[in-house]
Amino acid sequence: YFYPQDDTSGCTKEACSFEENRSSLRRKGAVLLGVSANSVESHEKFASKYGLTFPLLSDPDKKVINRYGVWGPKQMFGKKYLGILRTTFVIDETGKIKRVFEKVRVDGHAAEVMGAL
Repeated sequence: YFYPQDDTSGCTKEACSFEENRSSLRRKGAVLLGVSANSVESHEKFASKYGLTFPLLSDPDKKVINRYGVWGPKQMFGKKYLGILRTTFVIDETGKIKRVFEKVRVDGHAAEVMGAL
């Protein structure tokens, strides 16, 4: 899953929800990876602070982020800017994208992903 920023309210809630459901995801054969443009050091602090045990991948050059098409226009408090669009991909064991969750709402998202597996 792609998320905008370590240690912000929505991203923390999403990461913790995935962590709470990690064993169920694993039983379904899923491998969970979080991706953002934050540094490795930022990811380490974020994971340590919240007890996240799944990999957080750092993409500061946005190569993977751009390849998946999750860098785009956003708006907050009337201000427009570019950023990571919160998106989750379900990819099968052959590498085929089976499902894409765009404009993710954090509440209930982990359960939604579980249902897609």
